[in-house]
Amino acid sequence: MKVEDFVDVLGCDFYTGVPDSQLKALCNYLMNTYGIDENHHIIAANEGNCAALAAGYHLATGKVPVVYMQNSGEGNIINPVASLLNDQVYAIPAIFVIGWRGEPGIHDEPQHIYQGKITCDLLDLMDIENFVIDKDTSVDEFQSVMAQYKEILDNGKNVAFVVRKNALTYDEKVEYKNDNDMVREDIIAHIVDVTGEDPIVSTTGKASRELFENRTNSNKSHKYDFLTVGSMGHSSSIALGVAINKPDKRIWCVDGDGAVLMHMGSMAVVGNVNPDNFVHIVINNGAHETVGGMPTVASNMDLVAIAKACGYNYAVSVDNFDDLDMELQKAKEMNKLCFIEVMCSIGARDDLGRPTTTAIENKENFMEFLNQ
Repeated sequence: MKVEDFVDVLGCDFYTGVPDSQLKALCNYLMNTYGIDENHHIIAANEGNCAALAAGYHLATGKVPVVYMQNSGEGNIINPVASLLNDQVYAIPAIFVIGWRGEPGIHDEPQHIYQGKITCDLLDLMDIENFVIDKDTSVDEFQSVMAQYKEILDNGKNVAFVVRKNALTYDEKVEYKNDNDMVREDIIAHIVDVTGEDPIVSTTGKASRELFENRTNSNKSHKYDFLTVGSMGHSSSIALGVAINKPDKRIWCVDGDGAVLMHMGSMAVVGNVNPDNFVHIVINNGAHETVGGMPTVASNMDLVAIAKACGYNYAVSVDNFDDLDMELQKAKEMNKLCFIEVMCSIGARDDLGRPTTTAIENKENFMEFLNQ
C-alpha cells in the first residue's frame, strides 16, 4: 500500500513517534510533508513520551492522534496506555502504528525475536484492537477496518496497526545529513586505541556493529565489549552496574544521542552515584541513524551542561580527532566520572556487518573477562 493512501485513510493530522526502519515509508513521508512541526509531527524521546504527547493533543483538540514506533517500544507505552489512555481512566483515543520486527517465521536479529513473538499479544493484553498490514492489504480493506475502528475510537479506546516489512511504500527520497566531519566508525577506532583492555559497554544500533567489526578487523578479542543490541537507552545504566561492582577497572560506555534522550534520567543516577572509574561517551550525530536517519533534538541541546548538572565531574564536547584523542587520554588517566560528547556525521558503510557471535556468547565472554 502506498503510504499516501495509508495516511489518507487514517484521516489524522498529528503524528508523534520514535522512528523505525520498518516504517521508513511513513517516516520519510512525514519528514517530506511536515518536517518537524509542532502542529503536525513531533519525534519524541521515547514511546511513552509519544503516548503522553498524543494525550495532550487530544485534550486540546478533541481529535485522534497517531503514535508510530517499532514494536520494541511497546514496553514504554504500557504505563501511559494502562493508566492514562485506557477507557477505564481518561478514555483518550489514539491510533498506534507499529513496525513489526522479529515477526515469527521472518529472520531477524536476536533482540527482536521474543519481542516479535509477543507483539500482538501485548496489544491484546492492553485491550488495544489490532490489525496486521502486509503487502497484500488493499486500500479498500484498510478503509473497511478503519470504519470499524472509528466506533472503537469514538468510545475512547485505542487501536493499532502492526506493519509488516515492506507493507508500506513511498517513492520519494529523503537525505539526512549534518555539518559534522567525523565518521562514527573512525571515532570508535580511536576509542578502542585508547581504552586498550578496559571494558566497553556499547549502545544499540550501528555503534555496536562497528565496535564488533573493529575488533574483528584488528584481530582483537570481543571479550572486552558488552554489545547492548536491544534495550535502547539503557547502556549507561548497564555500564554503571558494572562500574560499581568492578571498581578496579575503568568502564567505558559508548552511547548515542537518541539512546541518551530515550532514558535521560539515567544520567542523573550516574551523576549521583558518581563512580570515579566511569567514562560516558556520547556519539552525537543528531539522528536516529540506525533506523533511517530521522532527526533527534540532540543537535539543539547542551549535553555537556546537562552532564555537569547531573553531577559528572568532568564534561567536554569535541568535534575533531586531535581533541578527541586528547580528551580520551585525559579520561583514561583521571580518577573522575567523565563525560565526552563527540560530534559525528550521519552515515555508515553499506557493507557494515553484524555480530557473528550470539548474545549469550557475548555475555558469557564479557563476564569471564570481568571476573578474571
